[in-house]
Amino acid sequence: MIGSNGEGKSNLLEAVELLGSLRSHRCSSDRDLIQQGQATALVRGLCGGGPGGRGEAGVGAGASQGDALELELRRQGGRQARRNGKLLERQLDLVGPLRCVGFSALDLELVRGEPALRRQWLDRVVLQLEPVYAELLSRYGRLLRQRAQLLRRGLGGAHLADLLDAFDQQMALIGTRLHRRRRRALLRLEPLAAAWQRHLSGGNEQLLLHYQPGTVLEGEEAEAPWREALAWQLRQQRDSELRLGQCGVGPHRDEIQLQLGGQPARRYGSAGQQRSLVLALKLAELELIRQLWGEPPLLLLDDVLAELDPTRQQLLLEAVGQGEGYQCLVSATHLGSFSDDWSKTSQVIRVEKGLIGA
Repeated sequence: MIGSNGEGKSNLLEAVELLGSLRSHRCSSDRDLIQQGQATALVRGLCGGGPGGRGEAGVGAGASQGDALELELRRQGGRQARRNGKLLERQLDLVGPLRCVGFSALDLELVRGEPALRRQWLDRVVLQLEPVYAELLSRYGRLLRQRAQLLRRGLGGAHLADLLDAFDQQMALIGTRLHRRRRRALLRLEPLAAAWQRHLSGGNEQLLLHYQPGTVLEGEEAEAPWREALAWQLRQQRDSELRLGQCGVGPHRDEIQLQLGGQPARRYGSAGQQRSLVLALKLAELELIRQLWGEPPLLLLDDVLAELDPTRQQLLLEAVGQGEGYQCLVSATHLGSFSDDWSKTSQVIRVEKGLIGA
């Protein structure tokens, strides 16, 4: 997609991301995704029926016999999801036909940004591997908000203690399941990302991904002891949490440390090294999803080439071009970054004032 800034290229890619994962990398509230002055937004897509067969997103009249996906966002009343015209009881049932990996300029803050950015990135990876993870995240978020409200009220007595005990048991259960899935995903990603980092650096850099849970978890991964550990730490910190009005232990405190040569990349990596690292993470994510599901996901590149130097632009385009069966949606302001081979094998569409043209 080619177009000037502000013409709507990112909106189109964000719509594809919503259909594929039910989430936006840009914002967490549906209200921010609905046009001002409108009560609803509707996203429709056809996938699985493109000329390349299963797994491709259909565009225009060329797509047929695929899954018709529809997601309606409402300012009031939540969401509605439909698949092939059928209203779904669970939004999660929309996930699967269209798996995608997004890469935007915002992702370049992944290394040097706040821990929340790395948690959100890892959550998006886990969602692609286990769609049920969305439900766990939602439940944990509600528990965390409700428990924080209880803490801030400052009520005393046995009634508050009983309520917090009940919340702690649920938070320990859901929190442990989040911890386990995040850790597993990172363990699967690490060798893939390390291989890409070696490739991007000419064999000179060793990448390590280290999961630092917001709970002290000892021993091998097992739900029962980890759940007991989280419940015990919630009880131990209750007095300080009552003073602060917030929960100080759990997966919302997780950190993912990214190391180059044994040193934190956030502190010691150069700008070029940090950008190569983000590329390695995204390419590893792409590869992991393909390995697990047997099909390449759709790659969304949102104006990211403008943020990379020419060497990294070429490395990214070559890596994607070498991947058999990959379909890629790229937004850019011009075609200067693309080789002749890319231009010859790609469909170029222009976006102007929110409208798509040939």
